[in-house]
Amino acid sequence: MVKAVISTRGRYALRVMIDLAEHAGGYTPMKEVAARQGISLKYLEQIMPALSKNGLVEGIHGKGGGYRLTRSPEEYTAGEILRVTEGDLAPVACLACGAEPCGRAENCKTIALWRGYQELTDEYFDGVTLASLVGDGK
Repeated sequence: MVKAVISTRGRYALRVMIDLAEHAGGYTPMKEVAARQGISLKYLEQIMPALSKNGLVEGIHGKGGGYRLTRSPEEYTAGEILRVTEGDLAPVACLACGAEPCGRAENCKTIALWRGYQELTDEYFDGVTLASLVGDGK
């Protein structure tokens, strides 16, 4: 069995944010995003509260309602979006934000490996803006 590093939740959140950036100008109903992206509306309804609570989007209910970005696409990074939906991008539990200090850290032969991996991951995802994903997907 293959275990993905980024979950479906994180991947779908990126797709939603890209879609909202592509259809900016007003509030976009989630049923439209769901149809365009081929994502279950129920699944999107589970993702949107986290994006809203963390200030990435704002929403209104009722006629003409939906969601929109709170900032310009250039001001979002893939790293920010993934951290909101994934919680943490740490490769191992001992490096996760708020983790209890590991009793083996002082003598751990692999901690430098994991820290390096985390730095590369953070640097990469924090260097990709939503605008760049809208533009050409790179």
